[in-house]
Amino acid sequence: MKNLSFIYKNLIVFLIVIGSLGLYSSSVCAEEVPTENELDYIEESNYDSSTAYINDIEILGSNIIRPEYILSKLTLQKGSLYDKDVMQQDLKTIYRMGYFTERMKAIPVKNSNGTISLKIIVEENIPVTDFTIEGNTVVSSDEIMQYLLPLKGKPQNITAINQAMEQINQCYYSKGYILSKIDSIYDDPDGTLNLSITEGKINKIMITGNEKTKEYVIERNIMTEPGSVYNENQVKQDLVRLYSTQAFKDVNRTIEVSEDDPDKFDVTIELKEQRTASVSIGGGLDSATGAFGSVGISDNNFRGMNQRVSLTGMVGSGILMSDSSIKSHMNYQAELSFFEPHFLNADNSLMSKIYFRDLGSYQVPLAIERRIGIEGTVAHRLKFNRNMSTTFTSGVEYIHLKEGDAVRISQLYKEHGLDIAERAKQLEGGFFLRLAPGLAYDSRDSSVNPRNGVLASVRYEEAFGLDGFGKTNGRLTGMAKKYIPIAKKSSLTFTGRGGIKVHGDDMPEVMAYRLGGPYTIRGYKVNGVGTGTAFIMGSAELATPIPFVDRLKVNFLQNLRLTFWVDAGKVFDPTISSVIYDRPIQAITAGIGLKINMPGIGPLSIDYGFPLTNPGPNGSPNGYFTFGVGDMMY
Repeated sequence: MKNLSFIYKNLIVFLIVIGSLGLYSSSVCAEEVPTENELDYIEESNYDSSTAYINDIEILGSNIIRPEYILSKLTLQKGSLYDKDVMQQDLKTIYRMGYFTERMKAIPVKNSNGTISLKIIVEENIPVTDFTIEGNTVVSSDEIMQYLLPLKGKPQNITAINQAMEQINQCYYSKGYILSKIDSIYDDPDGTLNLSITEGKINKIMITGNEKTKEYVIERNIMTEPGSVYNENQVKQDLVRLYSTQAFKDVNRTIEVSEDDPDKFDVTIELKEQRTASVSIGGGLDSATGAFGSVGISDNNFRGMNQRVSLTGMVGSGILMSDSSIKSHMNYQAELSFFEPHFLNADNSLMSKIYFRDLGSYQVPLAIERRIGIEGTVAHRLKFNRNMSTTFTSGVEYIHLKEGDAVRISQLYKEHGLDIAERAKQLEGGFFLRLAPGLAYDSRDSSVNPRNGVLASVRYEEAFGLDGFGKTNGRLTGMAKKYIPIAKKSSLTFTGRGGIKVHGDDMPEVMAYRLGGPYTIRGYKVNGVGTGTAFIMGSAELATPIPFVDRLKVNFLQNLRLTFWVDAGKVFDPTISSVIYDRPIQAITAGIGLKINMPGIGPLSIDYGFPLTNPGPNGSPNGYFTFGVGDMMY
C-alpha cells in the first residue's frame, strides 16, 4: 500500500508536468492566453468543473514576482466556484500586469473530494539587468537613472517602462527642454535596456521684422545660441529682454524642423517695431510747479542701437496751494539724458545726464535753489544671480541757494527764539563730487504693473565738498518692495524705506532727508512731515484694474490701476526748517489714487490722501492731492 501510494503521488506530479507542456488533456483542461483573444476551452467530458469549488491555487514559474502579489489580483480565490470564463479573464489580468510573457496556462486538477486544485503556470519576462543612456547632454545620466533604477532586477514590464519614459520626458519639460524626446528604447538578450534621447538642438536662429534696429543689437539680447539645446524658459527670457528694450510692440517666436537635419530645429524671432521717436508738448497745473508748460524730444531706439536719448524742458509759475515754506518762484528745469544698455559688455549699462534746475527750494524754506550737474550710473548684472546688480554713480553738482523772503524768515526765527545768524548755515550750498556704490535686486514679473516678486536696493553716497572739505558727508539709503498677486490682475505691495547720515556734522540742510509729498508720505505737501538727518517709512498699497475699464481694448487703459494705500513715516534729528514750521515729524495717512505705468517713464500717479495723525499747524486735516511722475529707487 505504501508503494502504491508513492507511485500514485508521483504519477500525479508527472501528469501535472506533462499538462504544463501542453501534452496532457485527459483529466485536466488547460486555459492559455497567448494574446488578448479568447482561447478555446477544452473540458473533460466526464468532469463538470462548473459545479466544483476551488480548494487551492498555486502559482508556478514566478521567480521574482511574489505569488501572493499575483493571487491578490485574481477574481477567483480559494473557495470560489470555478468558472472557466472568469479564469480566462484572470489570465488576461495577469498578462496585463506586464511582467509575464503570453505563454501562460491555468490547469484545473480534479481532487478526490470533488474540489479543484488550480495550477497557474506563468513565464516571467527577462529581468532588467542594466541600462545604457545616450544622447543626453543637458540632463545628467545620474538624474535620468533615478527614474530607471526602480525597474532593475524586475522582469521587463512595458507599463512600468512607459511610466519611466514619461517621467524622463517630464524631467526634460520641467527644465524647459520641450523639444526633447526618447528617440528609441530596445533591450539586449542579457536584459540591458538601451535608451537613445534626442534633446532638440537648434540648427539656426533667424530674425525677421526689424527695419530700424540693427541686427547685432537684437542678437546681443538673445542668449540662446545655435547648436545649443532648445530651452523654452531661456527663449522666453530672451523675448522679454527684447520687449523691454521698448523698440518693439510685439515679439514672438516660431519653431520648425530643420530641412538640413530632422533632429534639429530652426527658430525664428518675429519682431514688430514701434515708433520710438517722439516730440511732446504739454502743460497743466501741479502742486509743486504751479501752472507749467513743457516740451520734450526723445528716441527710445536712437540710431537703431537701442540707446535712449531724451531732452526735456519745463517752465512753471511756482508753487500752488499756498505752501508757506516754499518760495513762489518761477520754476525752470532742463535735462539731457542718454542711456546705453550695452556699455562695454552685455552685463553693463550706462545712464548719464546733464541737468539744470532753478526753483523755490523744497529743502530750505523760502530759499531759491539752483542746481547744475552731470552724473553717470553704471549698472552691472551679476552672473551668479541674474536678478541682482551692482551700481556705481559718480557726478559733479553745483548747488547755490539764495534768500527768497528775508522778512518772513526773520519773523519765523524770532517767533521761535532762534538766532537769525543760523540762517546763513541753512543757505549753504556748495560744489560736490558724488560717489555712490549700490546694490539692487529685482525679481519682479514685470516692470509694468508688477504683481509678483521683490524690488530692493541699498546705496551709500559720499559727497565730497570741493569748495570746503568740512561739507563732506556720507549717507546710507535703502528700499525694499514686496509684490503679492491678488486675484487675476490685482496686487498688494508692501514698501519699506529708510536712510541715515553716516557722517558729516556740517552737512548742508539742502541734503537732508525729507518726508511728505508724492514719493514719500502722500496726503502731505512736499516736506510737510519734516526734514532731518534720518528717516524711516513704510506703505501698503492695493492696486487693481478699474472694473470693466480694463476690458476695453485700449492700450492706455490696460495699464490703468486704481489704488488704495496707507503710508507711515518718521523723521529723526529734525532740521531748523522742521522746527520753525512746527512740522509733525511723524505721520500716518490713507488714501486712494490712480496710477498708470508708462514704459520708459515709470508710474504716473495722482493720489488723494488724508492724515490719520495730527498734521501740525501748517498741515491740513482734510489732506491733499499729490501728483507724481516716476518712482524713487532710493
